[in-house]
Amino acid sequence: MSWSHTELTNESVKVLAHPLRSRLLTLLRRDGPSSATALARELATNTGATSYHLRRLESVGLVEDTGEGRGKERLWRPTTESHGWQGSAFSGDEDARTAAGWLVRDYHRQFDTAYSRWLDVEEAWPAEWQDAIGMSDAWVEVNPEQAAEMREELTAVVERYKNAGTGDPRARRIHVWRFAFPLEPDAVPGDARR
Repeated sequence: MSWSHTELTNESVKVLAHPLRSRLLTLLRRDGPSSATALARELATNTGATSYHLRRLESVGLVEDTGEGRGKERLWRPTTESHGWQGSAFSGDEDARTAAGWLVRDYHRQFDTAYSRWLDVEEAWPAEWQDAIGMSDAWVEVNPEQAAEMREELTAVVERYKNAGTGDPRARRIHVWRFAFPLEPDAVPGDARR
């Protein structure tokens, strides 16, 4: 199965930029199809809230009804495995830019929480796992086209390994995050003030 990805639109980024909606989509992508009731339990909220916010996500094509629910209980699934946007995509829409900014900071908070949780339990995992995963950082000097090419190559590597361990009882899902940003963010290229 190939990587399914969608680029957020002005409307979808505004809908997704909500604490409960963001968590709902993350859970559906992580754990697979679920009902509003089960999601409400998982997120310590009420079914009315999860149902409403799932419908909002459905309205912009980020989730869909599987058609496999029982009675009135609908089962929801994400429509893609990932989403993103170009940095300049929302330059003409202040609300969309604000929503995208909120999402990026929310994802950073999610990363910090998830990685801190791993650090708390890392020593309980076998040494082979402790040695195989972790974090690193590097500095590269690239132009915008090279940075985009590097991003695409990293995406291809993740795609290649996405289901590599299927069927292996030793395999575990691991979360791969990619952050890239200028080492000197105040040194804006082409800024005449510098």
